[in-house]
Amino acid sequence: MSTAPRFRSSEAQERFLSAYDAVLGSWPVPVESVDVPTTYGTTRVNSCGPHDAPALVLLPGGGATSTVWLADVERLSARYRVHAVDTIGQAGRSIADGRVARGTGDLTAWLDEVLGELGIERAAFCGHSYGAWLSLTYALHAPQRVSGAVLLDPTRCFGGYRAQYLLRAAPLFLRPGERAARGFLEWETGGATVDEGWLEVTARGTAGYVPKIVDPRPPGPELLRRSAVPLLVVLAARSRAHDTRTIRERVRERAPHARIHVLPTATHHTLPLAHAQEIDPLVLDFLA
Repeated sequence: MSTAPRFRSSEAQERFLSAYDAVLGSWPVPVESVDVPTTYGTTRVNSCGPHDAPALVLLPGGGATSTVWLADVERLSARYRVHAVDTIGQAGRSIADGRVARGTGDLTAWLDEVLGELGIERAAFCGHSYGAWLSLTYALHAPQRVSGAVLLDPTRCFGGYRAQYLLRAAPLFLRPGERAARGFLEWETGGATVDEGWLEVTARGTAGYVPKIVDPRPPGPELLRRSAVPLLVVLAARSRAHDTRTIRERVRERAPHARIHVLPTATHHTLPLAHAQEIDPLVLDFLA
């Protein structure tokens, strides 16, 4: 068992949680927050929507926290019981004080427990970036529990990162700080407007939290081809994380049953916040 605090200091923790709670408090729908016990630690799930509606699990990109779904939850929760999860071992209100998640099997086991504690037998999944990889990984692990998966500009699912993206991201790990986090996001988004409250959460989380991230290993092509789980892959045409054309071709090759939609003005990190009005109808139409 690991009980070591993941925040660099109590001050860093307080600053992060203050920003997190401010964004969560600005969600346009009532939120029910619950701390779910698992073998890997306590998992924060922020839920909204009718209790008797089908379940939709939202998984954020690395370090983005569940607050990143601010612009999506109103439309999505009109039809679904939405469960926005803080990924264990990453910045958020989840507390990784249990067994350390070291591999893909640990993350799928963790999600098994989260769904079990929430009483969810079957759910749709929607994830961005690392959360898209996790959504796909879980769909391949437990297809009977996944009614469909939406992958928003997925990373390490159908191809790797651009070298330039990795070089730009390196300072976030070597010398993490709020200024570095903001500079990286401004570079990738081309200076596009992204919610300031969420930027503050992400910057403070990058500077103040020491993540334990499981390396996202791409699924095998044959496993993807055999999967019957419905997939919608939404790609950002201006993504600097990877080459969109290459990813699109690999989706067609390895997951021929998947629907593909390209957002012409989106970058990797303007998703999902800045393009919720485009994304949400795609998600609702696909899952329907």
